[in-house]
Amino acid sequence: MYLSALDHLEATSAEQWNAAAGDNPFLQYEFLAALERTGCVGAETGWEPCHVVLHADGPGRGRLLGAVPLYLKYHSYGEYVFDWAWADAYARGGRAYYPKLVAAVPFTPATGPRLLVAPEADRERVAHRLIEGAREVADARRASSLHWLFHTAAETEWLSGDGLLRRVGCQFHWSNAGYRDFQDFLGTFTSHKRNNIRRERRRVREAGVTFEVLRGDAVAPEIWRIFYRFYRATVRAHGAIPYLTAEFFPALGATMGAQAVLVLARRGRDYVAAALSLRGGDTLYGRYWGGRSDVYGLHFETCYYTPIEYCIAEGLARYEAGAQGEHKLARGFVPVQTYSAHWLRDPGFRRAVAEFLKRERNHMAHYIDELNEHAPFRRSDAPAVDPSG
Repeated sequence: MYLSALDHLEATSAEQWNAAAGDNPFLQYEFLAALERTGCVGAETGWEPCHVVLHADGPGRGRLLGAVPLYLKYHSYGEYVFDWAWADAYARGGRAYYPKLVAAVPFTPATGPRLLVAPEADRERVAHRLIEGAREVADARRASSLHWLFHTAAETEWLSGDGLLRRVGCQFHWSNAGYRDFQDFLGTFTSHKRNNIRRERRRVREAGVTFEVLRGDAVAPEIWRIFYRFYRATVRAHGAIPYLTAEFFPALGATMGAQAVLVLARRGRDYVAAALSLRGGDTLYGRYWGGRSDVYGLHFETCYYTPIEYCIAEGLARYEAGAQGEHKLARGFVPVQTYSAHWLRDPGFRRAVAEFLKRERNHMAHYIDELNEHAPFRRSDAPAVDPSG
């Protein structure tokens, strides 16, 4: 097996990369390459690609056995697993925390594989070589640390076994219990919570807002321009960084049209909100949204209720609506664990972080238990959701 690092994805085979990536849309060659081609990632944005690839016959030659989407980072923006306090502690100790390495999908807090292994390869052997290879890149780039973000529960065992520190987070996901329609889903709620959602949906309709759902390859260029304005407005409202460029969204529609799902909200002739999701396997992933603030409940309808209706109609098993948001609990999303794994070069700092993560995991377990006590479902109808995600 021959390991190499790529500074752009186009240096490898799209077909072989996708075979290793599986059906998660954010790991697809088309998604990651679109980020690179449209200027969303690169040294100038602080997300410098250095993807690890493993080939059978020589560096860059022959069959691709495995890969890791890997980036050299000069800050901690766009990750959704927060280590600002770690960086501050490093600085107070007179050391440089940046650059660091992250095995992640940029700006995307969605769980998925980070150790991409070809179907016919020896999965465990390739996975451990990829972990080792990522550490080698960390050494070569003089990175202070290596962070695996939003990997799968199964990968947690491999990463922990290779000495990385385990961290647990929490998101809110919707699970399809075979609902016939949205009313069937609402029937599992307590009467008070059910009436609250019906009231929210009614107020949006009374405001004269209607909705349509389009596949990415059916979205006209003008609609992508409108959506980009919504996206920029949301970024400004939250004081965030607008990593995604105007060129990115139509590129996504062109290369991943069947997987991109755009919810559009219209009042009269005007579009007043939109939300973009990506579909992969049995899951819909909510990602970007924007809209007017003068319509009560518009965000909930655009980002939660209409996508849930879509999932039910399409027979999808799950809807992951992004990071954070305890307000999702009252709307039928339940808490699930997310995972990250961390290697830190400095032994003393590593011991301190290990102790912190132990306390944090205990806190997170209690937090998830408490959230479940406030779920909106009737006890007999609570969906059976694996808390590990």
